[in-house]
Amino acid sequence: GLFGVPELSCPEGFQEAQDKALQESEQLVQKACSTPPGPETVRIFDQLSDSLCRVADLADFVKVAHPDFAFREAAEEACRNIGTVVEKLNTDVELCQSLRRLLADESVMSSLDPETRRVAELFMFDFEISGIHLDEQKRKKAVDLNVRILDLCNEFLIGTHLPNKIDKHVLPEHIRYNFIAEGNYLQVAGLHADCPDDLVREAAYKIFLHSNAQQLSRLEELLASRNSLAQLVGYDTFAHRALQGTMAKNPETVRQFLEKLSDQLSKRTQKDFEMMTKMKMKLNPQNSMLMPWDHPYYSGVLRAERYNIDPGLYCPFFSLGACMEGLNSLFSQLLGISLYAEQTKRGEIWSEDVRKLAVVHETEGLLGYIYCDFFQRPDKPHQDCHFTVRGGRLKENGEYQLPVVVLMLSLPHSARGAPTLLSPGMMENLFHEMGHAMHSMLGRTRYQHVTGTRCPTDFAEVPSILMEYFANDYRVVNQFARHYKTGQSLPKNMVSRLCESKKVCAAADMQLQVFYAVLDQIYHGKHPLKKSTTEILKETQEKVYGLPYVPNTAWQLRFSHLVGYGAKYYSYLMSRAVASMVWKQCFAQNPFDRAMGERYRREMLAHGGGKEPILMVQGMLQKSPSVEDFVDALVSDLDHDFETFIMDS
Repeated sequence: GLFGVPELSCPEGFQEAQDKALQESEQLVQKACSTPPGPETVRIFDQLSDSLCRVADLADFVKVAHPDFAFREAAEEACRNIGTVVEKLNTDVELCQSLRRLLADESVMSSLDPETRRVAELFMFDFEISGIHLDEQKRKKAVDLNVRILDLCNEFLIGTHLPNKIDKHVLPEHIRYNFIAEGNYLQVAGLHADCPDDLVREAAYKIFLHSNAQQLSRLEELLASRNSLAQLVGYDTFAHRALQGTMAKNPETVRQFLEKLSDQLSKRTQKDFEMMTKMKMKLNPQNSMLMPWDHPYYSGVLRAERYNIDPGLYCPFFSLGACMEGLNSLFSQLLGISLYAEQTKRGEIWSEDVRKLAVVHETEGLLGYIYCDFFQRPDKPHQDCHFTVRGGRLKENGEYQLPVVVLMLSLPHSARGAPTLLSPGMMENLFHEMGHAMHSMLGRTRYQHVTGTRCPTDFAEVPSILMEYFANDYRVVNQFARHYKTGQSLPKNMVSRLCESKKVCAAADMQLQVFYAVLDQIYHGKHPLKKSTTEILKETQEKVYGLPYVPNTAWQLRFSHLVGYGAKYYSYLMSRAVASMVWKQCFAQNPFDRAMGERYRREMLAHGGGKEPILMVQGMLQKSPSVEDFVDALVSDLDHDFETFIMDS
């Protein structure tokens, strides 16, 4: 069966696995309600969470990645059913009372260790945000709102990816071939951001981002429902609810962080826009005003002109095998961990090119498994991501339940006779996703509820972004980047130029991220919104980003992160700030420092979500960073490296 789960040898097995989990959860609910307050209460709650997550997490992956439609459909159904049960349990008064009795018993609480206390509080938080403290009628409303929000999220997400159609006669004949023809219509499925023809990019932008009434009403209902739910359970706004327990803690801190960052970036962003405008004038003198569809293209042109970074020159040095060796060597030196390929059993994997890795520590032994689903295939989403399939936890019999994760990439299949070659961007993404996987392997908490990457969103990206700093360091790259034919090392100046090229227009790129994060905060802030979502987009774009809004477009209807990162889009910037500080202070001097690697594991990875994130950061940096420190870390990363600059001059 899939992942070695016997029931999952066929799609119907999801029903069986789900029924088994629901049966087990019923017994655990009864057990929780009849157990006197103590650490055992928390253990039962975690067991309950584990029995449901073992099916839901696995189904979450299968529903997006399995090549067989029947499996995807069965997994989707299991996700929905378990989601509904979780919402019901979160409003089960008797179950909540058993936890309340524990939290109210001061003598028992003071005898619990900090992790157990935190897990008990987190479970209580789940009850509270589902409206457990409300009367029965309002509780039912909270459950209904949660179910509706789940449906709206799925519908909105599908809508963000749907292509738009246009009568082909509307477009000039010489650019029609760029789009897929369907009878008299052309299908526009994306922004064509890399196309050298300004007109193609402009057409794609205006058509793909054209407002859609149905998608607009989904977004409005989603934002209004989230706000209603947050207010129903006692929060001012959805953002206040979403940010509870995060590193930022509240929307005010997020706003302060984004405003200060925007102020620090403004002069640099202006400079970047001026450089892009000059380049546009040079290449297209008739129309030199910089527009939103120009930013990604002309920043790429400037990068190429200044540093001539042709991915084709780098790929031969980054064979997949070499990159995996590089990761293995880095983890071995930093953390005493090695990756070993494992044989899979029949039916365990969903595609024959999936590889299973065992993660083994030099003294602690087997830590868990990583399934590498690295290659493109039809119907597979084009996104790089990390899925927890099973969380780690200490089982009742004293054994440790090993974590299981999947790393999903979209690498091209290798040409005949050559290994799979990665572009620098793909190599960096591989390191990024492996950072998540190591967090999952080393966040060996007692409780599954806080294992590995089950931690606040603005902390969860720190381990993965930190790995990008390793991937961009010559000392690390030099250990594995070898030309697959000649065995030659990647020259140092090629790595330096690659790193410097990423700083070209980086302020404008970051400003764009700030704009998205501000927009997300406004949408999830005070309701009713002062204006329509499109008017807010226009105002925010012109104020925060600086490039003009294009009439009749509604970019927010393609903003898929509003689903998974509602009120938390800032997280990526904040995580990057922390990763930058950790890199500069702890690893820049020696990226293979074992003592630092152990400190990193002990202070940041080992706790999963079982410790407050800001305390983990303090433990690592040995100081408490301020909002200004976060901003300075991000901005100082934009400065050019003087040595490379001189070499290039």
